[in-house]
Amino acid sequence: MPQISAVIIAFNEEKNIERCLRSLQGVVDEIVVLDSFSKDKTEEICKRYNVSFYQHAFDGHIQQKNRAITYAKFPHVLSLDSDEALDETLKKSILEIKNDFSKDGYYMNRLTNYCGHWIKHCGWYPDKKMRLWDSRKGQWTGINPHDKYELFEGDKNAGYLKGDILHYSYYSVDDHYKQVEYFTNIASKAYFENGKKAPMFKLVVNPIAKFVDHYFLKLGFLDGKSGYLVSKISAYATYLKYKKLRALYAHGK
Repeated sequence: MPQISAVIIAFNEEKNIERCLRSLQGVVDEIVVLDSFSKDKTEEICKRYNVSFYQHAFDGHIQQKNRAITYAKFPHVLSLDSDEALDETLKKSILEIKNDFSKDGYYMNRLTNYCGHWIKHCGWYPDKKMRLWDSRKGQWTGINPHDKYELFEGDKNAGYLKGDILHYSYYSVDDHYKQVEYFTNIASKAYFENGKKAPMFKLVVNPIAKFVDHYFLKLGFLDGKSGYLVSKISAYATYLKYKKLRALYAHGK
């Protein structure tokens, strides 16, 4: 029976991390937290849960998540963000496969709580994520801040677990806008460094397409007011990302 290390990256997560740690109790054999020098009670809370606590300056989501894995005692790793937790069905699924860890990695769905409402549409659910794997067979990739875990051999030996990761994303609409500001700063810089362009049509067309996709095609209207806000702010984030990217090219010139 393989032992599993849960790996979490954190920064100023006193509001969320205890819920995350509680959900892992009795499921994993070790919890590793890699913290980016939090200024709040994150470290204090972690130490109540017998966590292996480390600190390193944050240099990107992908970089920090790959680094966090190196602190894990066991090669089989379950990765969660500080604002996530396992639901009861997912806990049982993980415990069951500990008896037969036959795949290189396992996907699971993520269900997001937005200002107190669970979002079932907008393209936010099922938000399939690979979060449990043999760390010798893959790594975190993507373009910051949108990281994803990829197996070296692709998905040919990947499995799927029942249950949801519960994602407590935003407690207020203001939180959402602040996160958009933060993520678009990271994304625009990453795009710039990768030579991705931002023609004017993308600034105009892509935000409209994003809203139509989330609200109409992916049935965001069924989530009521929350679905409308998610769709609208997602469209704004698309606009802001390309606007900032254009500004970087203008400044570079």
